Amino acid sequence: MRILILGAGKMGSFFVDLLSFEHEVAVYDVDPKRLRFMYNTQRFTRLEEIDAFNPEFLINAVSLNYTLDVFKAVTPHLSPDCILSDIASVKTNLKDYYDSCGFRYVSTHPMFGPTFANLGALSNENAIIINEGDYMGRIFFRDLYSRLGLNICEYSFAEHDEIVAYSLSIPFVSTFVFAAVMKHQDAPGTTFKRHMAIAKGVLGEDEALLREILFNPHTSGQVAQIRQELKQLIDIIDRKDGDDLKAYISRIKQNIK
Repeated sequence: MRILILGAGKMGSFFVDLLSFEHEVAVYDVDPKRLRFMYNTQRFTRLEEIDAFNPEFLINAVSLNYTLDVFKAVTPHLSPDCILSDIASVKTNLKDYYDSCGFRYVSTHPMFGPTFANLGALSNENAIIINEGDYMGRIFFRDLYSRLGLNICEYSFAEHDEIVAYSLSIPFVSTFVFAAVMKHQDAPGTTFKRHMAIAKGVLGEDEALLREILFNPHTSGQVAQIRQELKQLIDIIDRKDGDDLKAYISRIKQNIK
């Protein structure tokens, strides 16, 4: 199958490496420097080059804030039979676009972003496949992710964004709070260093991703839960109530079993 990958970043490069020995793959990026180390694939920097390649399947792996714009720029160069796909972390507005674009589509979310995951060993990672869209497109990604050993879940577009608001907004906001109150430590402990590594990773993410996660309609309710828990914990600390602290710790331990 002829597969076009949009974007030569970390995830785009990952999909090129993954697919290029079983399919005819091309990668498009406006920055030729990002294509220098792409092997066993055709490399495009101009939209006109896509016409001759005539892809049957497209994977949009550009940064989140460019996803829709790149779709709109590329689709005039595709045949009507090409299947569109994205791997966006937030699906806001994507369903509306897909419903109006006239192409078959499939949407997935590899939950193993390049910041922390070992892209060479993914057996403990997860992936979401949106259960709307083209059946054969979903089969393609299910087979691909299964071969990587990923745990696969299927959700609707709406369910996906609700789940992401929980699984990403809580750790992101907790990390923001840590970074906001952090002071330089000459002799940091192990726990502090681990939190610091996480903070550097999260704050090194594309700001468009951070914005979309935080502005997800479901995020505010999740952050409100953090505020409520902090209020309760501060009250226990102020009162120095050992029994309440023991009960509190016992309760939260149940959440991480």
